[in-house]
Amino acid sequence: MADEDLGMDENTASAGPAKKGLMGGLLPTLLKWIAIAIGAIIVIVTVVVITLHVVGGNTTAQTTIPVAQEYSGRRETLDWFTSIGSIRTKTSDAVPVSVLVEVVLGYKKDDKSAATEITARLIEIKDFLRRYFTEKRADDLRPMNEEKLKIEIRNSINDDILSNSKIKDVRFLSLEVIEQ
Repeated sequence: MADEDLGMDENTASAGPAKKGLMGGLLPTLLKWIAIAIGAIIVIVTVVVITLHVVGGNTTAQTTIPVAQEYSGRRETLDWFTSIGSIRTKTSDAVPVSVLVEVVLGYKKDDKSAATEITARLIEIKDFLRRYFTEKRADDLRPMNEEKLKIEIRNSINDDILSNSKIKDVRFLSLEVIEQ
């Protein structure tokens, strides 16, 4: 009877909280696991990116592939025109400096037309070389500038003097800059 006084009957006393439906319990659990999976993916990606950045450093990718000398192609063998002889001139400095140079011209091996044309235009080539060195200053004729001088001479002879053939290389057998 004591139960009757409290106003409870048997059905309400034994029943706990009302059970939720199937979707009511499944949806929050499903969302919880999806959130855990997304969080794990974010943490993994962040760790990988930071690790790659630290290991790789801030270096840029290598753009050129170094080639060892033994794997590079062999240089072309040239025939040399050595009959130009020595050219003596003075520079264009305020106090002129004497220049004594002996130039040889390289052309394609066994190219008889190049040898013939260079021989036919020998006077023009000698005159050009004399003028070329006369227009230079003593500072321009330093050893560190020799490659630039050779390229300029080769290009000028090919463009302005020779018409049917081309020289491939220019070398100085001697290049003396004599200050007085």
